[in-house]
Amino acid sequence: MFEYFTDRAKRSIVAAQDEAVAAGYDFMGTEHLLLGLIAVPEATAGTLLAESGVELDRARAATVRLLDEAGIAAGGGQQARDALASLGIDVAEIQRRADDSFGAGAFQFPRPAYTAHAKEALTQTLREAKALGHERFGTEHMLLALLAVGPSESEPAAVDVLAALGVDAEGLRPALLARLD
Repeated sequence: MFEYFTDRAKRSIVAAQDEAVAAGYDFMGTEHLLLGLIAVPEATAGTLLAESGVELDRARAATVRLLDEAGIAAGGGQQARDALASLGIDVAEIQRRADDSFGAGAFQFPRPAYTAHAKEALTQTLREAKALGHERFGTEHMLLALLAVGPSESEPAAVDVLAALGVDAEGLRPALLARLD
């Protein structure tokens, strides 16, 4: 499916993964997908979010606060590291060797898994693009999808982060669609 994403959308997804890892989460939710969109400011979604007053540092802080309030702690992948250690695998040594061979930061473990809600948003991205008659999926379709899937029952979501920042999430959809016309 990712072969249909534009380069900016792919960069946004990588940025979302990096945001989750940097904050110590071993999962990637819609809130991280939102951070990824903000992190690519030249893309359609990033531009609209910036014009709406969304700043990456404030969105990061709101994401962490909302996850903390929901009782979702950043574990830094410790469970996965512990499981591998029980098999005699030293993740720190693998990371050191990868850094020596490929450069610092080349190996990040664990890579965060998508939450069910984030998977739903990525599937909705396809629907949004198809509904507009587009064959490629851009950041604009990702933002439309995050708005369409809305809040989650079990975790904070992108729309919760937007609300925490005082952004009218319902107003973003028509603004984005007007931009695409």
